Amino acid sequence: MTEAKKKTLAVVRVRGRVHVKSRIADTLEMLHLRRVNHMAVIPATPTYMGMLYKVKDYVTWGEIEPSIFESIVEKWGRKAASAGLTKAEAKEFSKKFLAGETTFKEAGIQPFFGLHAPSGGYEHGGVKKHVRLGGAQGNRGKEINVLLARMAGLREKKEAPKEKKPETKEHKVTKE
Repeated sequence: MTEAKKKTLAVVRVRGRVHVKSRIADTLEMLHLRRVNHMAVIPATPTYMGMLYKVKDYVTWGEIEPSIFESIVEKWGRKAASAGLTKAEAKEFSKKFLAGETTFKEAGIQPFFGLHAPSGGYEHGGVKKHVRLGGAQGNRGKEINVLLARMAGLREKKEAPKEKKPETKEHKVTKE
């Protein structure tokens, strides 16, 4: 991996805690994925990729776009004292974080985001199947951004179509 292009991955937990082996539970804890629908942002280093491979049956991940990351930090980011971030703080942090100049710990921001379940639900295959088989687990690539937008309530609002004035025909009333 080149120094100029470092990938940043968003990881979302899609399955719960029931019947999770302790080694997998420990790895999920290290990734700050304590609950379902929690998201963490990590660099794509060999160490983290090994951790993702270990918990692949419980998470989905992919490369996050800077605009989505900035929006999620602004809307869902919390300081250590559970206070929200201003728009300027979120923008500054997201730029520095994606450039590799700062970390969540240095900025005093929680390293995870507790998102809502995706609007429309997960894929129809459920959370126990891989993405390629129509499920929710595994590597999504850039498609993670669509899921994150649905989970964070960031869907672009479509402009309402302009209402056309109905053409009215003038009726002539004739007296007979």
